[in-house]
Amino acid sequence: MDMSETAKALKNSPVIDSEEARLAQEAADRSAPLPPDQINVDSMKITQHWDKYTDENHEVWGILYEKRMEHLATAGSNVFLQGADIINLNRKQVPDLRDVNANLLPKTGWSSHGVPGYLPAKSFFAFLAQRQFPTTITVRPKTSMDYLPEPDIIHDVFGHVPLHADPVFADFLQTYGKAALYTNNEDHTTRLARLFWFTVEFGLIHEDGRTKLYGSGLISSDGEGHHALESDKVDRRKFDLQTVCDTDFEIDHYQPILYVLDSFEQLRDAMVTYAEQILDEVGRLDELETISG
Repeated sequence: MDMSETAKALKNSPVIDSEEARLAQEAADRSAPLPPDQINVDSMKITQHWDKYTDENHEVWGILYEKRMEHLATAGSNVFLQGADIINLNRKQVPDLRDVNANLLPKTGWSSHGVPGYLPAKSFFAFLAQRQFPTTITVRPKTSMDYLPEPDIIHDVFGHVPLHADPVFADFLQTYGKAALYTNNEDHTTRLARLFWFTVEFGLIHEDGRTKLYGSGLISSDGEGHHALESDKVDRRKFDLQTVCDTDFEIDHYQPILYVLDSFEQLRDAMVTYAEQILDEVGRLDELETISG
C-alpha cells in the first residue's frame, strides 16, 4: 500500500467516518484565523467509538507494542516506562481514552481527546494550554506498520501520552502550549517549532548513566529509535534551549542531530524562562500563573 492509499485508508476508518467527525473537522478548519481566546477546543473533539476498532487494528497495536517495549525496556526513559504503567497501556488492545484519562487525570490533570485529523497549529496549542492532548484515534494499516507519514493512535497514545503522567513534563508541555498559542511573532513560532521537534518528538535524556529515548518519534518508531542510540551518524548534543531553537530540522529522513537532556527539570525550567519572555511581549504574562502540576 503506497502513502496515498494509506492516507485514504486512515481517512475512511470507521472510527472517524461519521457526521460528528466531519463537523469537528470543519470546526477545526474554521479555527485557523481565530484569536487565541476565541478558539473552542471542545468543538473539535470526537467520540472514540472503541467498538469500531477491527481485529486487525488490535493486532497492529499489539505487534508494535511488543516490538517497541522489548527495546524500550532498556532504551526508553524511566519516565516514559512509568507513565505507560500509570495509564495502563498493554498489548492486548487499542487503548480506550476513557480508561487512559481515568488513570491520567488524577496524576497531572492532563487528558487525551479524540480529534478527526489535522488541527491548525494554534488550535493544537490551545489544547496543550488547557492540559489536553488532541489525539489521533485511527490505527495504521498492517501494510504500513514500519512507517507512517502522519500520526495515528500508536504515535499519539503510545508515543506521547505516557510522559503526560509525569508532573514535571506535564508542566513543561502546558507552558509550551501557552507560549506557542499567544505569540504572534514569526521568529518565536519558528523557534518553538524547532524546540518541539527536538524534545517532544525526537528528544533524548541522560538517565542511569546512559542515553535513553523519550521523544514520541523515537519511542513509536523501531527504526528511528535504534538509529538514535546506535548510529555513528548521529550527532548527540547536550541540550541548550537557545541552541536547539537555532537548529533547523528536516522531516524526510532519520535525524542527524539530536539533543540530550540532563533531566526533565532542565527542560521545564528553560521553557518557563522562554515563555516569560514571549508572554511578556504580548501582555499575557498572567497565563503562567495558571500552570499547575
